[in-house]
Amino acid sequence: MASASSSSSSSSSSSASSSPVLVLGGTGKTGRRVADGLRRRGFTPRVASRSGEVRFDWYDESSWDPALNGVGAVYVVDSQGPGAGDEVRAFAARAAALGVTRLVLLSARIWAEVDHESGRLLATERAVRESGLEWTILRPSWFNQNFTEETGFYPLLTEGELRLPTGEGREPFVDLEDLADVAVAALTEEGHAGQTYVLSGPKAMTLREVVAALADATGRELAYHPVTDDEYRVLMAERGHPAEYVEFVIGLFGHVRASRGAELSDGVRRALGREPQEFGAYVARTDFASFQEHALQR
Repeated sequence: MASASSSSSSSSSSSASSSPVLVLGGTGKTGRRVADGLRRRGFTPRVASRSGEVRFDWYDESSWDPALNGVGAVYVVDSQGPGAGDEVRAFAARAAALGVTRLVLLSARIWAEVDHESGRLLATERAVRESGLEWTILRPSWFNQNFTEETGFYPLLTEGELRLPTGEGREPFVDLEDLADVAVAALTEEGHAGQTYVLSGPKAMTLREVVAALADATGRELAYHPVTDDEYRVLMAERGHPAEYVEFVIGLFGHVRASRGAELSDGVRRALGREPQEFGAYVARTDFASFQEHALQR
């Protein structure tokens, strides 16, 4: 682990570790795991969402101060909208004014890779780097949980087959429990400020290998069928997805198809001193009751 950024101090670090931690997107896929991890370690998460007890809405700045008051550190999940960089910059300034000392930003490896190829620096990452606060950036690969939880690939898989324009490309899918452990460490410990942790699993896998592992675990006949971009456009149009969204994800899938993100990353080891969890370990501990329920409905 590298040393803290120049803006950090012993007093700010003490404040960040003893004050409540604000978790944006606290009921979402990553946020709820970060909140659970904080509780297990004796910290107090302030779980914020648009409709939760602690209300937070990126598009309603009147919701920011009540969520931030008294907080020492924030797990930042941005809006993923076109103005996310400006929103995070304004939020960071407000957080600093209210005494927050530490930000941990959820970014994504693929966003950073695509952004790097275009010659830019991801706007949300730039916003936290330039905030004057202690910052840590998390850049995970695609999630294991995309296959088994209600967003991502799960709806297609529960129907028995996964049709994607990803060919036989490889991706080192990461376990969200690993991501949450890194986030909790960065939010509550010394030594993570000024770090960008690129997070991956320990093995780059094809979608065919992933689906085969899930078929073995669920006892269901699950299949992976690579399709062309045009075939995927037709499939998504039949499901009512807007064309703009479809073109966006086709670009991401093309990145996977070319195995451009297949390289393994050392972020989990650097942050936690251990190796990331295998996909098989994730499958072994997952409850697949929902898959069985869908099977009975078909």
